[in-house]
Amino acid sequence: MTRRGWVLFAAMGVIWGIPYLLIKVADGGVSVPVLVFTRVALGCLLLAPAAIRGGHLAALKGHLRWLAAFTAAEIIGPFALLSNAERHLPSSTSGLLVAAVPIISAILGLLTGGDRPTAVRWAGLAVGLGGVALLAGPGAGRGAAVPVLEVLGTALGYSIGPLIANRKLASLPPIGVNTVCLGMAAAVYAPAAALTWPHKVPSLQVLGALAGLGVICTAAAFLVFFRLIAEVGPARATVITYVNPAVAVALGVLVLGEHLTAAIGVSFVLILGGSVLATRPGSGRARPAPPPPDVPSPVAGDGVTTSRSE
Repeated sequence: MTRRGWVLFAAMGVIWGIPYLLIKVADGGVSVPVLVFTRVALGCLLLAPAAIRGGHLAALKGHLRWLAAFTAAEIIGPFALLSNAERHLPSSTSGLLVAAVPIISAILGLLTGGDRPTAVRWAGLAVGLGGVALLAGPGAGRGAAVPVLEVLGTALGYSIGPLIANRKLASLPPIGVNTVCLGMAAAVYAPAAALTWPHKVPSLQVLGALAGLGVICTAAAFLVFFRLIAEVGPARATVITYVNPAVAVALGVLVLGEHLTAAIGVSFVLILGGSVLATRPGSGRARPAPPPPDVPSPVAGDGVTTSRSE
């Protein structure tokens, strides 16, 4: 990998590791619909000029059904589920649970006609799911069953979205896809956001978190990810999946003062180790698992998204 590739890789590892922290901060000052609407609307507004100037929107004609399906799976559902879950879970726990995306992607690939997993990949699935089970139990805290399911629902959406993108939208310009999908998500959340709009201006801390989610973790993240793909290829680019959770855990502990428990530490090793094994090509015919979300696919952007995705 070139020096430029390493710089882009490091940038993406950080950019898609910080949404969990920013969502946790923003959740304290605005409703979930306002948080999601602000994030996707900002992302759409920042990407739209480049999409329009480059004439990329015209290429999307005739693909509305799959664009809508991708938006629902990758953005509308996951962004709200994750934001609501973080009202009850530590950001580090959420980041680790979303790290199960490669494992879920491997399972979905198998169920939808993908290559048969090798013994190593089966072992990776078992190890990774064991880490999720551990984190969803004693590592999640009391009364956290529903929030844990919400984060796992986020991971499921982040796994389905790239499958749609790779199989139905692969021929379309990435920036056009992301602009339209973020715009569609903003339109969906606009009514709920209007009804729950805060009566007073949120604190500067909350406003900064909202701006960071929209500008850095959505719009800028997509543009940097496209350059990373062009530099190192889509297969290597998805390896950032294994970096993001480490950033999420570190920020949760250092910035928010969250406790690094033994359960989180063991789950971290099991989930990431299992993800590496579960997505390891088993033969020359094996295809790489589709990238997650809060890590977008090559045609898309914790967001969102394809991405990720907060």
